[in-house]
Amino acid sequence: RLLAATAAAAVLGAGAGAGVWYTVLRHDSTGPAAGPATAATVSTPAPSMSPSSPSSLSSPSPHEGTPEDSRDDTPATGPGRQVSTPAPGGAAPGYRRTQDPVGYTVDVPEGWTRRQKQGEKAPVVYYDSPSDGRQLQIFAVTEGTPATSLDLAENDPGYGFARQPGYQVLNRDSGSTWAELTYRYDDRDKGPRQVVDHRFQAADGTLYALRVSGPVTLPADRIRAPLTAALASFCPSGGHCG
Repeated sequence: RLLAATAAAAVLGAGAGAGVWYTVLRHDSTGPAAGPATAATVSTPAPSMSPSSPSSLSSPSPHEGTPEDSRDDTPATGPGRQVSTPAPGGAAPGYRRTQDPVGYTVDVPEGWTRRQKQGEKAPVVYYDSPSDGRQLQIFAVTEGTPATSLDLAENDPGYGFARQPGYQVLNRDSGSTWAELTYRYDDRDKGPRQVVDHRFQAADGTLYALRVSGPVTLPADRIRAPLTAALASFCPSGGHCG
């Protein structure tokens, strides 16, 4: 009897150990069969998030000549937070001077959020207002002159923004190193928009497009203001701007 009792106790002990291990393994399970661990506690620390960890967001890359539309408001690949670094120098009240990672210094409104997409030929940088629907868009162009670039962006049969619903030219102007077009159109998601598209030659000879847009209900000078500040401060990295 003593031997039998000892053998039974050994069997029960082995069964209890197996039960404890099974309970620990089921601690993180879900569903009706899951339950809290009763004989041991398994603690797995949650992974820490560094403040600089980028989000995993992606969206289609727009063509550099198209006007801003609903695609411009989708999160871009990479961080959606502000990543530009303040550069030396003073910006106008309500603006901050930034050294943009793409390779230029520019003044942008305080509180606007930066994002970036890869266009067909160059990165496209957006600064978005968090409150009133305005937007500043910056990208390099490869055409021979600002006027040629702007004409192609407006009239190309495949992507020209003259094809947009409600398109109407409000003003045209140009100089020896720049060309500008102001127009309005009906955005499929945002409603009627006014756009100022300014293409110019920077200090290093590169041609850039600066585009601002906003709801037509806003005063025209309020829509244009970020463009004026960006033009006055824009300087490519390594360029001699004065």
